[in-house]
Amino acid sequence: MTAGDEPIIRVEELTAKYGERLILDRVSFEIRRGEVFVILGGSGSGKSTLLKHMIGLYPAAGGHVWIDGTDITSADGAERRAVLRKFGVMYQSGALFGSMTLLENVRLPLEEFTDLPGEAMNAIAASKLKLVQLEGFEHFHPAEISGGMTKRAAIARAMALDPPILFLDEPSAGLDPITSAELDQTILTLAGALGTTFVVVTHELSSIYAIADRVVLLDPRIRGIAAIGAPEALRDHAEDAWVRRFFRREVEPMGGNP
Repeated sequence: MTAGDEPIIRVEELTAKYGERLILDRVSFEIRRGEVFVILGGSGSGKSTLLKHMIGLYPAAGGHVWIDGTDITSADGAERRAVLRKFGVMYQSGALFGSMTLLENVRLPLEEFTDLPGEAMNAIAASKLKLVQLEGFEHFHPAEISGGMTKRAAIARAMALDPPILFLDEPSAGLDPITSAELDQTILTLAGALGTTFVVVTHELSSIYAIADRVVLLDPRIRGIAAIGAPEALRDHAEDAWVRRFFRREVEPMGGNP
């Protein structure tokens, strides 16, 4: 895919806390329209915390997150409802409702945000399932399909309102390597066909190299960004030896030398 130069998301001096515990300290970066952007880092680095602040699920302790021109950290009422329509979210577990069919799960955002007739909502939901290769599974329940299919159904639901941005939280978690690679290909296909901006939280390096235009690497030691750029460039040319080792999955040598 070809990412444009115009940022669709701007994170400015974002500070995140749990109570008095500082998780992220004045983090800033931009995401360009149409790119696949990956958030990664070790355990406790604040990956999921950053995502939850970017989608307005948690209030920021400081700073701003601009989604296509609207500051989600301060938006409320009609303005907040409008900005929420600009992105879809796939949570780590998929978060599908077990008592509903896949079609009914994908319909949910349409029921909440539109006044379309039921037949139109069904047609749209079915078309989204077809986009993620789940045609024919509309009337299956989540318990009747595989983990990889559940993740794809969750992506279909996130796409229900045709948002320009999709946030995916650990999409490869719990999947075998082949299923994970298939999901990577789904992301690339959707990004290329629809021009959707993807923001993906993951620690799977194979997926990162497969899908990412750019990554931001969070470092819990500084509660912020250690590096940002193309993953291959950071692996091979980052000035910080810790960053190079992270991308190469290398253990820090004894004595702490690069």
